[in-house]
Amino acid sequence: MRLMQRLAIALVVFGGAGAAHAEMSEISIARQPSLGHLPLMIMQDRGILEKNAAKRGIPNLKVNYLTLAGGAAMNDALLSNSIQFAAGGVPPLIVLWAKTKNSPLAVKAVAAMNSMPLYLNMNKPNVRTLRDLTDSDKIGLPAVKVSIQAILLQMAAEKEFGPGHQNDLDKLTVTLSHPDGMRALLSSTEVTGHFTAAPIQEMELAKPGVHTLLNSYKILGNPSTFNVVWTSSKFREENPKIYEAFVESLDEAIGIINADKTAAAKTYVKLSGDAAGEQLITSILNDPQVSFTSTPQGIGQYVGFMSRTGMIKEQAGSWKDLFFPNMYDKNGS
Repeated sequence: MRLMQRLAIALVVFGGAGAAHAEMSEISIARQPSLGHLPLMIMQDRGILEKNAAKRGIPNLKVNYLTLAGGAAMNDALLSNSIQFAAGGVPPLIVLWAKTKNSPLAVKAVAAMNSMPLYLNMNKPNVRTLRDLTDSDKIGLPAVKVSIQAILLQMAAEKEFGPGHQNDLDKLTVTLSHPDGMRALLSSTEVTGHFTAAPIQEMELAKPGVHTLLNSYKILGNPSTFNVVWTSSKFREENPKIYEAFVESLDEAIGIINADKTAAAKTYVKLSGDAAGEQLITSILNDPQVSFTSTPQGIGQYVGFMSRTGMIKEQAGSWKDLFFPNMYDKNGS
């Protein structure tokens, strides 16, 4: 089903703005299988949102934490009201922001969660530049054409091949979750490249024959936000206490990570179910390129590219256009 069809259904499901009513007693939050979603894992492990909701007069809030495989799945779930908070890379947020901008849903970001570099790893030693790729190569990423990795690949293609050539490598991409992509890369089945995220990218690089072709920070020329959390204006308006509790909880979780990265690594290993050990996770958290922060970085670069190349019809005057007012005091970009 196309996004506009899902949006039309969502407007019926959510309905128009109605009279004040009690806030929800049960919500669902979705994250993805990567280290960038650690703040949500900390919230889950410590019951932080439940605690902060209770402070605001909502006792016994039931919070479900789900894991979805990519930004497209996040947007589908949010539009169907299966989840109330979605989390993922910047481009899926931008797509839904643009599609819902003038509707009652008006999806926007609640906050950023981190700034982290993303790597395109290859298992072919002779591929050292994008020009070395051939039609026999396949690149796994979380969602073709819409994931943050897909957009970064388009940005890199435009830099390498020139304006109008941003989609030249799209034909090589296939949708695979982070864990499935790693399995395919390391077994040399399905893909020769994997555009992924921490800790999968570091786990891949620990294996013989794997090297990095692209680094997102080098593509953009600066550090940039990897993950954001978004929701609908309608949910925020009808559940202001839960929304405020979520904002406080996310900031609290980020503070916990930055205060004790070793303990945060233990939480990730406990909840993730992947093969990354505490030592690897701790080393990634201590990498100076990695920052857990709610302040957005580089949002304007993504919006500008997606608008200029026709992926979205809307333009943003500022990164603040994509965020709710609780973020306006941040020194973002």
